[in-house]
Amino acid sequence: MPLQVLDAWDSSRTKPQQPTLSVVIPTYDEVKNILPLLRKLESALKSIDWEVIFADDDSPDGTHSLAKKLSHQDRRIRCLRRVGRRGLAGACIDGILASSARYVAVMDGDLQHDETLLVRMLRRLEDGEGDIVVGTRYVEGGSASAFSLQRGLLSRTANGLTRKLLGVSISDPMSGFFMVRRDAFEKFAPRLSHEGFKILLDLLATSRHELRAIEEPYVFRSRQFGESKFNIRIGLEFIGLIAARLTNGVIEPRFVPYAFVGLLGLAVHFSILSIALNFTGFEQGQAMATFGAMLSNFAINNVLTYRDMRLRGLAAVKGAIVFCLIGATGFIANIGVATLLYGTRPVWWLAGAAGALIGSVWNFSMSNRLVWRRP
Repeated sequence: MPLQVLDAWDSSRTKPQQPTLSVVIPTYDEVKNILPLLRKLESALKSIDWEVIFADDDSPDGTHSLAKKLSHQDRRIRCLRRVGRRGLAGACIDGILASSARYVAVMDGDLQHDETLLVRMLRRLEDGEGDIVVGTRYVEGGSASAFSLQRGLLSRTANGLTRKLLGVSISDPMSGFFMVRRDAFEKFAPRLSHEGFKILLDLLATSRHELRAIEEPYVFRSRQFGESKFNIRIGLEFIGLIAARLTNGVIEPRFVPYAFVGLLGLAVHFSILSIALNFTGFEQGQAMATFGAMLSNFAINNVLTYRDMRLRGLAAVKGAIVFCLIGATGFIANIGVATLLYGTRPVWWLAGAAGALIGSVWNFSMSNRLVWRRP
């Protein structure tokens, strides 16, 4: 905006008090937790000017509707309704960038993070101890006892793997509870992935130790309402994020779940083929199995890999046709590369793997461009 326009704008009558702290809460189907969470924030943040930003992925349970109604009663409450977009990381990025406060906290909307630590985290940032304060479950004073045995084991394993592979020094890089200087976050925001669920991990890996990170222990609480969002898709997206950071972005995070679906497609292919051979010849059975696996891959990718861009109705029918055409050309590329490589170096497994890799990369690239395209 031109400087003269800014000078001409008289905001003296309408300018609200700029908050010291924005609390960004990514939500999906958390309508029962909104009021209890607001009461907890009200109690914990009495001594500072604050606002809360609910970044909601168009929850079908009415989370965004309730948040917007409450925002009409209290201007400290804001809501970003993200239509056609899904993913905790993207919601956090959008929420933080919508803030005008100097400091921004991110916490879950399920009441499992300890809001009473927010003031202490803020004071540590204001005192210049660091650029980001991470709520950790894995140092003295912290606890993740609310996890089930299986979930706790997965969390500790993922944390240990992440620290070793990406060189992250803090004890809980998988935490979803942290506070950061907004200007520091904005420096790295253009390089962050909007996919996946581990925004803190991505931020720390992207900053490459430029952010001074300190830790604050907290006790992870049990969920009171709603259902956990942890599932196989989150696990695949986590692996995809690790692969993307290890390869400096050469591998896209979404490629990992796409490849996983491809492996499932092999199982579908062989299952259909084994059944078809009972009543038809190999050529016909192979064609049926190939077509069935393509349709299966499209359906699973549509609800798993590309959940945030899911095709419905006629768009899904058109997408399936294009997906199958892409798969057919990918198959040709697979055979061509494998045959060429085998002719120069007759190692069957190497040629086969190279052909499969080229075919997979082609299918993934074309699917991104022609089937699931962001508007």
